[in-house]
Amino acid sequence: MNAREKEQYLREYEVLKKKGKPFFPYAVGKDAVMMFIVACVLVTMSLVLGAEQGPKADPTTTTYVPRPEWYFFFLFELLRVIKPPELVPVATVGIPTVCMVLLLLLPFYDRNPERRPERRPVATTVAVMVIVAMAYLTYLGATAGSPTEIEESHIPPGTEKGAEVVAQSGCLGCHKIGENGNTLGPELTEIGAKLPATGIERTIQVGPSIMPEYDLPEDKLQEAVKFLSALQ
Repeated sequence: MNAREKEQYLREYEVLKKKGKPFFPYAVGKDAVMMFIVACVLVTMSLVLGAEQGPKADPTTTTYVPRPEWYFFFLFELLRVIKPPELVPVATVGIPTVCMVLLLLLPFYDRNPERRPERRPVATTVAVMVIVAMAYLTYLGATAGSPTEIEESHIPPGTEKGAEVVAQSGCLGCHKIGENGNTLGPELTEIGAKLPATGIERTIQVGPSIMPEYDLPEDKLQEAVKFLSALQ
């Protein structure tokens, strides 16, 4: 936009501003109609689809995995993508805060009078990229498996029952197997190559250091040992 076009735009803007419609009842009426439509849609969806009912809360469980609401899935997935522990503050605080500040300051650093998207290629491209990135991360966060579940790619054939025992026993609360789990304890992805089956069995039963003892039935214990021993 050159100086002449800008001057013409400002002149037309002042004329339209003087001829503008009052906030009440014009703007208030439009907002009221839109609010009514949104309320009708929400009521209809609640009646037709119903509210999702999960299982009854169990305060004694050790395998419950808290998950954010769907509109926070993109941040949830961002935290999964940024794996190094020292960069966790960047994913949880740094990036969201910077984006929010830039959004709040948008009227102050973007003074371009143009409003048509095709005349603002840079701003339009950035907006589309942000929306696409958030949508993609939201999709990944919604379809991501539970961190207390062992990925199929890390379950050797014939050890499915043992993998289920390990997952249900809360082992991934402290240990990692593949991409899932925590780093409070040693990683178990290749534990079979580091410890013999007898050592794994003894570790489960005794619980060295701060690891708790596991009093598993003999059949489940052997299935868990078989699975962990197969992780090479």
